[in-house]
Amino acid sequence: MAWFRRRQEPRAAAGRAVDRADLEYLAEFVRTRRGVEAFIEPRTNVTETTVLLVAHDGEWTRRRTETPEIARRWAHQLSVPIYDVRLMGYPQRMRDYNERKKRRPAQES
Repeated sequence: MAWFRRRQEPRAAAGRAVDRADLEYLAEFVRTRRGVEAFIEPRTNVTETTVLLVAHDGEWTRRRTETPEIARRWAHQLSVPIYDVRLMGYPQRMRDYNERKKRRPAQES
């Protein structure tokens, strides 16, 4: 019976590996927006640990990171405040931004 087996750690999410390009993309987001804050999202069964960046207007982006410690070091190097999303929750401005994007009519090409 499987009842007595040890629980296994969640497996890494399928897909591309975390690389330097992810951190460079996040750094560019910080350089090109005002009031950026970082939030660490914990690892789940589906995704690796991620860093969520939210700008002053609620625009956001996220990328994978190897560990929360790496994310904290990265944020401190760029002087970006960093929080644990489990403790702080998602900022209201991010929700407001998502709502504005939903209501905006689709732009024709």
